[in-house]
Amino acid sequence: MERTGPTVRFSGLLAAATAAVLAAGALVATAPAAGAADVDLARNGGFESGLDGWSCTAASGAVVSTPVHGGTKALKATPAGSDHAKCSQTITVKPNSSYTLSAWVQGSYVYLGASGTGTTDVSTWTQSSGAWKQLTTTFRTGPSTTSVSVYTHGWYGTPAHYVDDLTLVGPGGDPVVIPAVPGGLKTTAIASSSVALSWNAVSGASGYHVYRGGTKVATATGPSATVTGLTPSTAYSFQVSATNAAGESAKSAAITATTTAGGGGGGDTKLPARALVGYLHSSFANGSGYTGMADVPDSWDVINLAFGEPTSVTSGDIRFSLCPVAECPNVESEAEFKAAIKAKQAAGKKVLISIGGQNGQVQLASTAARDAFVTSVSKIIDTYGLDGLDIDFEGHSLSLNTGDTDFRSPTSPVIVNLISAVKSLKAKYGSDFVLTMAPETFFVQLGYQFYGSGPWGGQDPRAGAYLPVIHALRDDLTLLHVQDYNSGPIMGLDNQYHTMGGADFHIAMTDMLLAGFPVAGNTSRVFPGLRPDQVAIGLPASTQAGNGHTTPAEVNKALNCLIKKTDCGSYQTHGTWSDLRGLMTWSINWDRFNNWEFSRNFDAYFGN
Repeated sequence: MERTGPTVRFSGLLAAATAAVLAAGALVATAPAAGAADVDLARNGGFESGLDGWSCTAASGAVVSTPVHGGTKALKATPAGSDHAKCSQTITVKPNSSYTLSAWVQGSYVYLGASGTGTTDVSTWTQSSGAWKQLTTTFRTGPSTTSVSVYTHGWYGTPAHYVDDLTLVGPGGDPVVIPAVPGGLKTTAIASSSVALSWNAVSGASGYHVYRGGTKVATATGPSATVTGLTPSTAYSFQVSATNAAGESAKSAAITATTTAGGGGGGDTKLPARALVGYLHSSFANGSGYTGMADVPDSWDVINLAFGEPTSVTSGDIRFSLCPVAECPNVESEAEFKAAIKAKQAAGKKVLISIGGQNGQVQLASTAARDAFVTSVSKIIDTYGLDGLDIDFEGHSLSLNTGDTDFRSPTSPVIVNLISAVKSLKAKYGSDFVLTMAPETFFVQLGYQFYGSGPWGGQDPRAGAYLPVIHALRDDLTLLHVQDYNSGPIMGLDNQYHTMGGADFHIAMTDMLLAGFPVAGNTSRVFPGLRPDQVAIGLPASTQAGNGHTTPAEVNKALNCLIKKTDCGSYQTHGTWSDLRGLMTWSINWDRFNNWEFSRNFDAYFGN
């Protein structure tokens, strides 16, 4: 969130990650020749049969007769907008085997890579255009890997490139067989209208089907899913099956789960079924003007006070005070502010202290900083009688140390200490403590592609860095509202890039949080989806509030798709998320500046 007008911080982060990926590719060594017994497994690698066997994004791929490297045809792929012209093919391979991937390319910033290897995914690239150049890399499959995806793509804003004579040389894979029946089916969270499930991953499975009472109700790419649209205080029977190209396994043994009677997520927070969350500029002024607590309309269910900031980046000592009179001439007195908070709470509203923001970098790199954080945040909560905490760490607050590669067991001090600090606050204040988070897409959804500094090092260590925090605190988390703004293009679960500003971006980004996703493409490290009642969509309230403003009509399309599975456009969600909690905006002040367009649309949509 920003103190001033919109700035595009993501572009620098994305550029850093991009440079890291380029650097990583450059480190790949030239591969040795494959053994004599190996064969070329790529289908139509010379594109003599058009695009047979290949899947290309949008309309970016075409087969041409000139220029070619060999034969009579080659692939021409043209990046456009956020589409970097990726063409891919899934190939059956053997576990624990070595493979050599090669292709001839012409153009600048042309990539060749393989994903889903089960070990370390690889890529290489050529920087300069001109004559045909051969790209080559090698990889070894994991112990349970039976297929990999090989791909080529260009980069944003570059001209068309050409690919020809692509080969994948190594031992041929065994025929695909129907996967085994999943085991270990269990519930991981139960709410009034949803049940979260997990099960053991099955070797060779490309997806899973979830059944309720014998009827398929959900699909998943990893070993977890959330079934929504259930009735409170009702018993349901669930089963799961595994699928791949050969077919579907038998259903697992059934388990029974009974939904709860009702209530909010993340503890007894008593949020309404549809909640509107907004940030209130309480400690500073900007172009939107100062809005007093008493002047916040009843539409807002959660009010986040922006911001509590540290005395120094690494101190952990958080301070909050009302905007100075010199900066905000119409600021209320502290006594009036506290009284207005009590009035909001008496009306059922929640008021939280938000820590961080654009200027408030917080790095809990030591246990002393962790303890200072707990003490100082507690003092703010007690002083103003607040309901909880919002974590809005941005910039360089969170990053992953080199070698910290598993979001399920983080080792970086700034991550570990933040988790510990929040758990201490939750334990101190009990089940009524409201915990929300507002990360940027760079720190969450980008983790589908990149996590930390990566397997080779050199990537931006902040990529995906919120994932271990969210995962460790998911049982305490009331709401996650990722900032779907000030963002570069992000790849969704459809492996397409989505760009902010329209319904499509919010649909794809939110679906990722609810369906879960493999982190950095590693199918053995799947971030489990959150419950729908734990998720709200974060948007700017006006064009002045941040890049990526979405019109009310497009906001409503996103809600229709996620909640009702209508108006979805080209992106197909992995469930019908009928319990989606609501919307968050930066900010209440900017909404007031914009004649309350955002909150009025929310009220109209949900009939408030």
